[in-house]
Amino acid sequence: MAPPRILLCGDVLGRLNQLFKRVNSVNKSAGPFDALFCVGQFFSDEPDRLDELMDYVEGRAQIPLPTYFIGDYGVGAAKVLSAVSKNSANQGFKMDGFKVCDNLFWLKGSGKFTLYGLSVAYLSGRQLSNGQQFGTYSQDDIDALRAFAEEPGIVDFDVTNRATASDIPAGISDSFGSDSTVSHLVAEIKPRYHVAGTKGAFYAREPYSNIDAMHVTRFLGLASVGNKEKQKFLHALSPIPSSAMLSTEISAKPPNTTLSPYTLADQADRPKEATKRASDNVLDSQYWRYDVLNKRQKHGNGDGNKMCFKFISSGTCPREEKCNFQHDVDAREQFLRGVCLDFIIKGKCERGPDCNFKHSLQDEGESYSRRRPGSGNSNANRSKECWFCLSSPNVESHLVTSIGENFYCALAKGPLVQDHILIIPVEHFPNTLSLPADSEIELSKFQNSLKMYYKNQGKEAVFFEWISKHGTHANLQAVPVPSSKVAALKDIFNLAAEKLGFEFVTKRFNNNSEGRKWLKTQFDKNFSCFYVELPEGSILSHLVQENEKFPAQFGREVLAGLLNMADRADWRNCTISKEEETKLAENFKKRFQSVWKDVEPLEAFGSGHLTFPLGISDYAHVWLAMAWHLIFLGIPK
Repeated sequence: MAPPRILLCGDVLGRLNQLFKRVNSVNKSAGPFDALFCVGQFFSDEPDRLDELMDYVEGRAQIPLPTYFIGDYGVGAAKVLSAVSKNSANQGFKMDGFKVCDNLFWLKGSGKFTLYGLSVAYLSGRQLSNGQQFGTYSQDDIDALRAFAEEPGIVDFDVTNRATASDIPAGISDSFGSDSTVSHLVAEIKPRYHVAGTKGAFYAREPYSNIDAMHVTRFLGLASVGNKEKQKFLHALSPIPSSAMLSTEISAKPPNTTLSPYTLADQADRPKEATKRASDNVLDSQYWRYDVLNKRQKHGNGDGNKMCFKFISSGTCPREEKCNFQHDVDAREQFLRGVCLDFIIKGKCERGPDCNFKHSLQDEGESYSRRRPGSGNSNANRSKECWFCLSSPNVESHLVTSIGENFYCALAKGPLVQDHILIIPVEHFPNTLSLPADSEIELSKFQNSLKMYYKNQGKEAVFFEWISKHGTHANLQAVPVPSSKVAALKDIFNLAAEKLGFEFVTKRFNNNSEGRKWLKTQFDKNFSCFYVELPEGSILSHLVQENEKFPAQFGREVLAGLLNMADRADWRNCTISKEEETKLAENFKKRFQSVWKDVEPLEAFGSGHLTFPLGISDYAHVWLAMAWHLIFLGIPK
């Protein structure tokens, strides 16, 4: 697939006609382009340009391609953006742009989202403290962006209103003032491209190396639209998303690469770290991430009423006791029980009934894992909210590849590698270890079939499950690993455990059935648990203690390190279009069906038949859908 083609623009200053005339010209001569990002001030300083703006907002003039802006201040900003904020479609926790009109999106505050495979972070507006509703960013926005910086994966684009002092070349006026907050954020985020405006000049800095990162950053400053000096205000790029690049490509440094402009400041602000471990241990070097994760829960020094976004959403905060916001353990528990993040932090959620999360505090007995499977309305609400219930409107049915009586298979959303599969109970169970014993026969057949399928490709199957005591719907993940990497699996999982401060309980078995019987004896519903089944028969398990911090993506992160795919450790960095997902699912179905037929039929599973749905579009009721499959295929009920 060709990389996305992106246009970047400096301060628009309300000159939309001039901007889009130039965009149309460039699109015809060098396009088509996929999106346009506008940095710096978007709205005009001149009242007589308001009609020009409203022509586009009210649909009398057309915007030629999806356009995103961050400089939310100037004449008309309050009028337009107030209306946008009240639109129900734009309310709630939304980071990929508030829709102003067709093809125009406002990036409000701060956020991070994926566009055509590119990871985009942004900070909108200016740093002011006069209480303006629009055109400024808050401490909450800064805090949220710092939280995103701690997530795995590389940010491809960071767009800000102003440049940093380090980016301003000699001879360019700093009359607008550089932004020290942007300096700190860019140093933490380490984007591949940092784009800013508000300096009135075009400037492309030499790439610079980053501290504690292998890729370089390129800064691009853009002039304003219609500037008298005729400086460049529109720039085109076609970058390959970092998630699709090889590590050798990401780490390549051009000959003109300079040192990081933040090196001296970083050394002055940061206390000297302990001597780093030796780098000659290959397994060790792949687990740099667990040096960050190997911390215990802190409560911060925040003395205000505001809570730390990062701590609530992920269970950890890199600033620990230096954080200015509260690390509220109870709020974290509410988040894990499905309570809306906006409701927890702000006390309200503007999306109301359109939000898929709870808008009331949940007692421990009301968590998903404690609900009775047939508890009336709660069961209906659970099915509506759950991503994995086949009767849920949220289920992505195009990913489903096969359906049995007790389990179904689906391609993983944002797969780590090709043929990354989830084995999911048809009923809403919080884990696969609490299912009835007779369902284990079918699960074993699914696992054996996947093992054979992967083996035909020169790979081996690794199965793992993260069981949260607050979990909702179980999924057992199956990831193919090249046979040449299998010998290192146990060592690398044990090393990652060591970095987090625990040891696995390890036992080896001759078959899946014996291993899972043992796992059930180890399982305690009052604790969270992680286990992994390795190709050579070993099972590594760990019960997570009450105050122990454990990353939910642990299994995926370990395998990403083994496969030298650190940038794919987070599934959100690996999402693809629905069309691509559908094609991958269809291809898997065709290949897997032949393997399934070769596996010896099991008595408890009747004829050994399996449903391979073609273009599932709706599951109004899961058992109605299952009944049709059973009737057509003759599986005994």
